[in-house]
Amino acid sequence: MLKVTSFAQAMDACRLGPLHWKIFIFAALGIFMDGYDFFIIAAALPLIQEYWHPEPAMLGLIGAAATVGAVAGGALLGRFADIWGRRRVAMLTMTMFAVVSVASGLAWSVAALIAIRFVLGMAIGADYPTGAAYVAEFMPVKERPQLLFASLSFQALGAVAGAYVGILFVHSHNLDAWRWMLAAGFVPALLILILRGQLPESPRWLDNAGRRDEAKKVLSDLLQRPVELDIETAAPVKTLPFSALFSREFVGRTIFATVPWFCVDVALYGMALFTPIILASTGFGAAKNTFWSRDIHALRGALWLDIVLVAGFAAGIWLVKRAGVIRMQIAGFAGMIAGLGLVALGSARGDAWLIFAGFAVFNLSVNAGPNGTTYIVAAVEFPTSIRASGDGLASAAGKVGASVGIFLMPIMRASLGLTWTIVVVACVALTGLAVTVLLRDELYAGSRLALRGERLPVEALTEAGPA
Repeated sequence: MLKVTSFAQAMDACRLGPLHWKIFIFAALGIFMDGYDFFIIAAALPLIQEYWHPEPAMLGLIGAAATVGAVAGGALLGRFADIWGRRRVAMLTMTMFAVVSVASGLAWSVAALIAIRFVLGMAIGADYPTGAAYVAEFMPVKERPQLLFASLSFQALGAVAGAYVGILFVHSHNLDAWRWMLAAGFVPALLILILRGQLPESPRWLDNAGRRDEAKKVLSDLLQRPVELDIETAAPVKTLPFSALFSREFVGRTIFATVPWFCVDVALYGMALFTPIILASTGFGAAKNTFWSRDIHALRGALWLDIVLVAGFAAGIWLVKRAGVIRMQIAGFAGMIAGLGLVALGSARGDAWLIFAGFAVFNLSVNAGPNGTTYIVAAVEFPTSIRASGDGLASAAGKVGASVGIFLMPIMRASLGLTWTIVVVACVALTGLAVTVLLRDELYAGSRLALRGERLPVEALTEAGPA
């Protein structure tokens, strides 16, 4: 039997076991659905454009609706993961996703589709801080940076799945195929909901809530051994108010967690959502001059770029313990700017393959760097009592950036042209780089340890005699 003197330290110092991996996968599948939905709407947008012929601003709203909804979901619903617990919100968000996916496919007008996708985005936004809290609170400190990075890599896997499903439906040459694309999200969401029914509640959250017996049982399952508690009885830890994020104690961490995430998502989502449209407009892949031929070739190009996303995440998982989170974030922003420069140069020259190469450099850099590192920073910067609130605010800031990028991309492209639009996006990435460099010392001591992935001492786990 193990004697436990601290739930938090015991979980930080323990070794990975089967329950850890189950929790990791089931929580990370929510990120998979974010990637799937985002890229399925990217595949659906050209069909919706042909189906309803919306103005550029309305097309941007269709694309941005889910990310705008994610702002509300992250900032508002994410807060409930601190109040109700991680498990309850994890189940709620995936239930919402499954139901609203079907409703998306039944949309009867542009306005209805925008409203429905806003609600779907709320589910996505709330799932981000919930999933991040699960991974950050259950995983040992030594493996935490890699596993947080790996959990976000499910976004790229979802993107590949979304692009592949989109190609399958586009081959039907039916403009109504966009309805089936959007409604198909019900199937993986239902499967994930069933799997998440097996998730335990976080012992850290249970301990803070004064539910120590329940926390003890989960910890015993996690350690695969009976445990004996040697912890002084204390009053439940009061959940800090949302306003605490802007107090003197936390405001530096809040800025560091939110601003770079905003900047990376302006660039990432703004570029990614319209990648098929941009590639189609440049005649990528020597497509014939028909809508269906251009769209299929562009989606194939986007699928290859999505595979580069996976490569970027793989590089990030390998590098995170070797180079460190902050160095990777700085290098990633720099690589994004270089890739965007190639896209702008290719646009100015009318060179479709140079544009494709620029997208590849951009996708590799963003996912080996700030797309993953901002997710890690937000997950470890705040204590348990306000973790989901702080992480939710940071993810909401990211979705605000995503909404700005998605909504303004078609408008800027129509008014400024592709080259100058890319220059504007590069300036946003430069802002993220500058904030990272200038505010990197805002990290508090606990997150420095977690970001380096160092093994904690095991004083919280001692033998208590025979079981």
